[in-house]
Amino acid sequence: MKLAVRILLSVLCAAMVLAIPFTVSAPNLLEDAKWEMIEVLDAGEEEGLLRLLFPVACAEEDVSYSLPVDNSPGMVPNPALFTEDGYEDDSIRVQMETREGQNGLIWRIAWVEIASPTQLRTGYEGKNVKSDKTELVSVMAQKYNAVVAINGDNYSAAGEELKHSFIIRMGDVRRTKTNGKKDILIIDENGDFHTFIKSKGADTFERDTGHTIVNAFMFGPALVHEGEISTDPGYGYNPNGHQPRAAIGQLDRLSYVLVIADNPAGADDQGVTHRELAEFMQELGCREAYNLDGGNSAVLVFNGEICNNKAGRERDITDLIYFATAVSPEDWNK
Repeated sequence: MKLAVRILLSVLCAAMVLAIPFTVSAPNLLEDAKWEMIEVLDAGEEEGLLRLLFPVACAEEDVSYSLPVDNSPGMVPNPALFTEDGYEDDSIRVQMETREGQNGLIWRIAWVEIASPTQLRTGYEGKNVKSDKTELVSVMAQKYNAVVAINGDNYSAAGEELKHSFIIRMGDVRRTKTNGKKDILIIDENGDFHTFIKSKGADTFERDTGHTIVNAFMFGPALVHEGEISTDPGYGYNPNGHQPRAAIGQLDRLSYVLVIADNPAGADDQGVTHRELAEFMQELGCREAYNLDGGNSAVLVFNGEICNNKAGRERDITDLIYFATAVSPEDWNK
């Protein structure tokens, strides 16, 4: 091994030891340093040594925390691990945040990191994805043991557009028709987001990429695509009106954010436009972000409680998106 590499690795090891006291307050510190070093020394003998130093780097996910890819609920979260603004166990970390915007606007934010892409899940009220049965998001969140949940795209509201819709939930296919008008969000088996502007390319995604579609949504519009704002001002439902909105975004591998643009208590006509929501999602660091059903459908649920103000009654809808723990109750005390 080259002397320079030996010196560099020695310095790195020393830095890792010195950094240990800070990892509780800065848990991503060692992870960031690890990936930076692997990129720098990504070759030959040096790479092999780094893989020994950092074996987690070889894994795409922690398969020990995989959940079934079906409509079953996640594991029951440990009540003792919930705090006022977060939840964390060996398989999931959720951090809740509230920010104030202009004119009394409130942003409700949930930052989520998971160990397995199977912990990013969708649920629906009926017996299968072809059902149009509806329920409150807060009720469905409890049914599916969600640590944190947000409303889905309410696919039953598509009406005639349902004939040309692209709807898949946990691998269960309702329809895979595109109409050339709606933006589509596809989530693959790795938990990665793929947005398709005006549906272009969505119908050939699996054939073109070799990936599997686990979930697909056709509400939209896409807010951020490949890191850039992608909203079309003429697309969607009242795109230029100030309304309560809901969105989901991917930040990085197995790292996501859920957002509600919340109106002040008692207000029913305040919120953000699609463009303003897209700008906010980009500011949060999303590389892909997607608009979900809004208005009274916009609901963020954490630990069984609705986090955002509801000017009107919470709306019954067909589906939700949620994140689940993969730690079994039998393992709570281990």
